[in-house]
Amino acid sequence: MNPIELIGLCAAVLTTTSFIPQVIQVWKTKNTSAISLLMYSLFVFGIALWLMYGILKHNIPIILANSCTLTLASVVLYFKIKYK
Repeated sequence: MNPIELIGLCAAVLTTTSFIPQVIQVWKTKNTSAISLLMYSLFVFGIALWLMYGILKHNIPIILANSCTLTLASVVLYFKIKYK
């Protein structure tokens, strides 16, 4: 792995793991009142587009980061819709 891909992979790990505390909190408390439905909807759609971009470019850091982030953000969005 070249240094540029390593930087991308490190960025992917940090930005993706930043969603874990939010998912855990929403999962435990079922409280989504402070979460914007519009923001998370747009965010999930944007991450899906980033994932498509990464797949089309064959860019592993972008694919890995956005696959994981899409999953985590989708869980929060699901709970936001479910516990609205």
